[in-house]
Amino acid sequence: MVEHLPPRDPCDPDKWDGPEHPMRVVTRETAFAAESWTDERRLKVQSVFDGLAPQWHTRHADSRLLPLRDALERGEVATGVCLELGCGTGPATEILAGHFGTSIAIDLSWEMLSRAVAAPGGRVRADAGTLPFADASADTIVLMNMLLFPTEMERVLRPGGTIVWVNSRGAGTPIHLSAEDLVTALPGAWQAKSALAGPGTWAVARRA
Repeated sequence: MVEHLPPRDPCDPDKWDGPEHPMRVVTRETAFAAESWTDERRLKVQSVFDGLAPQWHTRHADSRLLPLRDALERGEVATGVCLELGCGTGPATEILAGHFGTSIAIDLSWEMLSRAVAAPGGRVRADAGTLPFADASADTIVLMNMLLFPTEMERVLRPGGTIVWVNSRGAGTPIHLSAEDLVTALPGAWQAKSALAGPGTWAVARRA
């Protein structure tokens, strides 16, 4: 079940070939067919984001952080230990470090991590499909424009924890799943709150 909250500062999403983008295919296949995340695909995705790293900061105007800020404010997000998956060069890392007691930024791309802005908390280079963290070790997992690995998310999240899913361009984001797709992809029964915020959307999911 998904509860949709009223929009916050809605505007037309930035249409950047989202529905037709090749990453949309990867996103859905990763979420609904775990076996599609092969070594070959992992290396290809890593190469793409390594190549984008030098200009990545130009893609994240402050307005695109509004959905994340709104999710933390209205989504009843669990505090404690946060894993930020797909942190990129860190546009959201400082926000998360200010909200959580412990925040760890994780990305597959070393080129992204090497350009990350200075912020509190740790940084780890890792594949989110096989995270180097123990079972039930995170209170919150944040994914902003990031691929979803449902089984791994369920493994690492503590009982009562939350998954924060943010698409900064809403349905125009190449890496996009609706709130309904998010709770469907996750193992077991989940419920979520979701809203539009500025140009983007967010969903906060927890086990039902």
